[in-house]
Parts: sequence; structure tokens; C-alpha cells
Amino acid sequence: MAAPTEPRACSIARTLEVVGEKWALLAVREVFLGNRRFDEMVRRTGAPRDTLTARLRTLVDSGVLQRRRYSDHPQRFEYHLTAAGRELYPVVLTLLRWGDEHLAGPDGPPLILEHDCGHRLIPEVSCQACGEVVEPADVTRRFPMSS
Repeated sequence: MAAPTEPRACSIARTLEVVGEKWALLAVREVFLGNRRFDEMVRRTGAPRDTLTARLRTLVDSGVLQRRRYSDHPQRFEYHLTAAGRELYPVVLTLLRWGDEHLAGPDGPPLILEHDCGHRLIPEVSCQACGEVVEPADVTRRFPMSS
């Protein structure tokens, strides 16, 4: 059987076109943490201003963020998550957990999230239907039929 000659059509690849660049996902992180203004995002991410401007534009154009004016003189905007943007929260949490487990230094993770129950939040991916934690071996791949 010959190897495919075209890249696999994939929702992961399409998603990475929007949020797969470091500064884009860090901007989303900042909005989740309540830092919605450009200067604060630059300060908290370390992103070059022109790069962050471009990433924010992509996030707005893709429907992840919404730009809202908070000042007319001078004209200033802040960024808010759309419904699609809020759905990225599990992605951000999963990346945070992975980094905490594999990249945290000797002092531990620099940010610890606590759930309303009072315990440290340790996110897991679970099946919406049965509630069980999902492991790679538990998943069967199915590809829709082409028309």
C-alpha cells in the first residue's frame, strides 16, 4: 500500500493554525487569568508588541477573542473570551499540568490553581458520556466515510 501523498486532514492541525504559536496561547492564558489589556499581556507574556498585535488579530478574526473598547481618548481596547475561546480552558489546563509534571524546577510549579472544593486543581481528560479518565489505549480511531 502506497503512503498517502497529502497531509492528514485534522482538527488538531486546523486548531494549531489559530492557537499553536507560543504567543497566541499565552495571550489566551492571560485573558483566562483576567489580564485583558494589551500592555498587561505584553508585560506578563514577554511577547514583542508587534508579534502580540498580530496574534491577537488572528485570535479575534478566528472567533477566539472579542475586542471591546474601554476608552475613547485615547482609544483603547481589551480582549474577552468568546464561547469558542472559553472552550480552550481544558487545553490550557492540560498544558499547565503537563508542564508542572515534566518541566517544573526544584521549587515546583510557579502557578498553582485551586478548585472551589479547596483542593489543588489537577485536570484530567474524561469521557463526557461515562466520566472515566481517558487514556490513549481506551480510544478507537474512526474516520468518516468520504463522499
